[in-house]
Amino acid sequence: MQTRVRHSGFTLIEILVVLVVVGLLAALAVTTMGGSSRGREMENEIRELYLLMQTASEQAVLNNTELGLILEDEGYRFVAWEDRSGEWKIPAEPMFRLRGFPEWITVTDYIENDTPRLASDEDRLRPDVVFFSSGETTPFELEFTLGRDDSRMHTIASDGFSPMEWRYPGSAENNEA
Repeated sequence: MQTRVRHSGFTLIEILVVLVVVGLLAALAVTTMGGSSRGREMENEIRELYLLMQTASEQAVLNNTELGLILEDEGYRFVAWEDRSGEWKIPAEPMFRLRGFPEWITVTDYIENDTPRLASDEDRLRPDVVFFSSGETTPFELEFTLGRDDSRMHTIASDGFSPMEWRYPGSAENNEA
């Protein structure tokens, strides 16, 4: 009598099915966790601006000076008011350097124009938003969208007296607007 030895193992088909299932699960995890890379990058850019604006506001109060934010076509920069010269100057701190937005981010600014600016109209560094040493700011609202798509709009705003707030897609304030 011949004894038959049984070999155990996986067939090629079983291995391929497992690889396909693992690949599908990995793809699903990447899409649900990641979203779009531009959406993440836009959120990171807005977070950086928001934190810099908070820092500028706190620095203005702590150092008893006025700081400003200039919004330009290619990005934004911060400036500091110098009492001696009576002009806005670019601060020496590297964190307040000129920064840019990617070209696919659209920034729409709504800034109250009749608030004090501490400069003449011909001053080339005249800020759009001023962070006063009293803790107040120029009333403003900045809206950020991916091109013309306003379904994922982020907003940074302040009424001038209240702390700045960042409203993002899904927040109650942005859904009401």
